Amino acid sequence: MTPIRGILCVLSLIAPIPALAQTEPVGMAPRSGFYVGGHAGYMFGSANATLGDPTGVAAAGGVTGYGALFGGVQAGYEHVFPSRLMLGIEADASFADFMDLSQVLSYRATGTGTANEQLEWLASLRGRVGYDLGGWTPFVTGGIAWASTRYSRTDLTTGNEDANPSNIRLGYVVGGGVDYRLDQRWSARAEYLYTSLGLTGFAFASTPARYDSQYDLHRFRVGLNYHFGVDGDDNKHDGTSDDRGPGTWEIHGQTTFIYQGYPPFNAPYDGPQSLPGNGQSRETWTTSLFLGVRLWRGGELYYNPELLQGFGLANTAGAAGFPNGEAQKSNFAYPRYSTSRLFLRQEIGLGGPTERVESDYDAQISGVKDISRLTFQIGRFAVHDVFDRNVYAREPREDFLNWSIWAAGAFDYAADKIGLTYGAVAALNQPNWAIRGGYFLVGDFPNSNVFDMNLFSRGMYVTELELRFKPFDHPGNLKVGGWMHETNAANYQQALNLMAINPALSPDDALATVRTGQPMFGYYVNLQQELADDLGAFARWSWNDGRTELSAFTDINASVSGGVSIKGTRWGRADDTVGIAGAINFISPSFSSFLAQGGTGILVGDGALSYSAEKVFETYYAFQVTKGLVVTADYQLLLDPAYNEARGPANVFSGRLRASF
Repeated sequence: MTPIRGILCVLSLIAPIPALAQTEPVGMAPRSGFYVGGHAGYMFGSANATLGDPTGVAAAGGVTGYGALFGGVQAGYEHVFPSRLMLGIEADASFADFMDLSQVLSYRATGTGTANEQLEWLASLRGRVGYDLGGWTPFVTGGIAWASTRYSRTDLTTGNEDANPSNIRLGYVVGGGVDYRLDQRWSARAEYLYTSLGLTGFAFASTPARYDSQYDLHRFRVGLNYHFGVDGDDNKHDGTSDDRGPGTWEIHGQTTFIYQGYPPFNAPYDGPQSLPGNGQSRETWTTSLFLGVRLWRGGELYYNPELLQGFGLANTAGAAGFPNGEAQKSNFAYPRYSTSRLFLRQEIGLGGPTERVESDYDAQISGVKDISRLTFQIGRFAVHDVFDRNVYAREPREDFLNWSIWAAGAFDYAADKIGLTYGAVAALNQPNWAIRGGYFLVGDFPNSNVFDMNLFSRGMYVTELELRFKPFDHPGNLKVGGWMHETNAANYQQALNLMAINPALSPDDALATVRTGQPMFGYYVNLQQELADDLGAFARWSWNDGRTELSAFTDINASVSGGVSIKGTRWGRADDTVGIAGAINFISPSFSSFLAQGGTGILVGDGALSYSAEKVFETYYAFQVTKGLVVTADYQLLLDPAYNEARGPANVFSGRLRASF
């Protein structure tokens, strides 16, 4: 598709709009001002690349296709004249999807080496010209584009990689689209952008090799913008509006930055998945929107785009109770886009008493519902969105950070490397109890980003019974969950037996050799109880059979945790929270033997092991600076991290900044 044809396609789609928008919506006059927003879409195009390796001797080249989901942010200014002509300027940045190959723009190989170019981010600065038609504004746009890319070459003889990040290349961008005013503060957008990144090259320093490339990229994207400096109802879409009929929509957003580190600790040795004994610090950052739309009576669609960036300590390894719940197992030097949640929910009221539910970032549109109701949900989301929820310890963006405290540690729930999966859930809610169950996709091997599509022969089944009570007028509940998954996993004892027969075989190679379809069973008990208006307590116990590899969460076969959450009412800070909690984590004898012989799990593996249960203590103070802005100081003590009494203790200090609306 040429850029001119792309613009004509967009204009042909918006051509009927004037006939549909001849009258000005009430209270929505054209407005000028600054705006910020986010976007998501699909990017595709052609990559023309050549690898000379060595230069002038061996070459590999050609044109290949590229395609990936992406997301990003934009900010700009637009001015609408009395004639309804709109002139504006906008800057944006887009980031490829989190999946492993989404950032690879092109790849080439010769007999001596392989090389690729990866997209770190793509940005533009564009002028915009449009015409306001009374709620709809078709526009054209164009300007300069630039991208940051990473060149990488791997020598096929030595296996060494020569990687060169942050290479800026220039080009141009043109396109067109249409804006639609949802109200005075919010507008939606659909647009097409063509980007050309002209021919340029990179010479590797370690060898006489050169990589030359050029790209023609097409982006179709949708976006949402918030406009500053105009009159409007700030609360219209945060759940306080009385209009709860079909077409109602609500939006929430958040950004969370965590800086975490620890000083040197006792470590006679470090292994392949150890917390380095010399100390380390790392940061993580997320930003996201959560959009909910009521489609019909009881039917709701939710979409949660996120940008994820950062690294966990030791590349998210070294402790089963890992100290940062925002640290993904995929470490992203630059922000990466994720469609974290996209699901449909249908609720069916069964009559009787009703309750009002308030809008929440965590996938809930406000309104009045029957207490007795059936709920069905299908799509992409996290198992923990529905199961093992605890009001005092469930969200590392707000409360406890440690994995074995905000979740049941031995609950090996289905997930990819960023904690999400696809599944279906059914639930029955009653005044004093609820029961829910679901089926979810699992990875094609442990700790994978690729789901096993052998439906029902592979996958996870989970069910949960919730009992509610109110002793002395203080609410509490007890949740008991049971689960089973069938995954492509190895039995630890079989791997140990194979190593005994063939001592030259490494533990991890032995594990890979005996992988086959294996079941795992487990359960959890989750208790929360309000003790006073400003004091709550929680406890969890979880267990799994420990015979086979864990699939997705962390290396725990049994765990007990508990703690308290204290509101700052008594010292005049009612919106502040103090949390104090601890956890003890265990693994099975066969898993312990496997680690002792040098094996690795999902997060642990020091190369040797003097086994002891892993102990965690965590406390935090969350200080609300103003509504929607919270600063948290967090301290964790890790005793016998990764079940190794020869290493530690580690003192982990964290600072967390969260802004939300």
